[in-house]
Amino acid sequence: MNASEKARRFEAMVLPHIDSAFNLARWLARNEQDAEDIVQEAYLRAFKFFDGFHGDDGRPWLLTIVRNTFYTLYQQNKAQKEETEFDEEVHSVETEDCAAPQRIDNNPEALLMQKDARRQLERGLKSLSPEFREVLVMRELEELSYKEIAGIVGIPIGTVMSRLARGRKQLAESLA
Repeated sequence: MNASEKARRFEAMVLPHIDSAFNLARWLARNEQDAEDIVQEAYLRAFKFFDGFHGDDGRPWLLTIVRNTFYTLYQQNKAQKEETEFDEEVHSVETEDCAAPQRIDNNPEALLMQKDARRQLERGLKSLSPEFREVLVMRELEELSYKEIAGIVGIPIGTVMSRLARGRKQLAESLA
């Protein structure tokens, strides 16, 4: 495959999933700037090794690279604290990067309640450990199948289901 064919195939199979890649990276890294770095590095790695990709769906393959890039960079930068402060500007409810709830109406009270619920959900997700947060984000926000999540994370489907159940329970407890 020549360079222009590789670039066209890459653009068709991998580039459309940049929003999913950024969403996963943002939830793993817990901030937008690091997520941008992770996605950029992941796309560079994906392009470099694209000749080895032989599937039909680039999304799970790309999300695997994003996840692995996060953990590689995380290991290289152990000085970074695992818990960071919630930054209203970075994680505001107006971002379009997360799966946004449906707009209720133009009622100010309803909009305020929706905004508060969204903020609580984001705080709850951020309180989870990465192993629970990543499977919840992939399942609930990215709508990946259990099989796709298992392939991305490199764990059995039963473990995916267990982490989802435990993560949902911890999320419900933190929201209560």
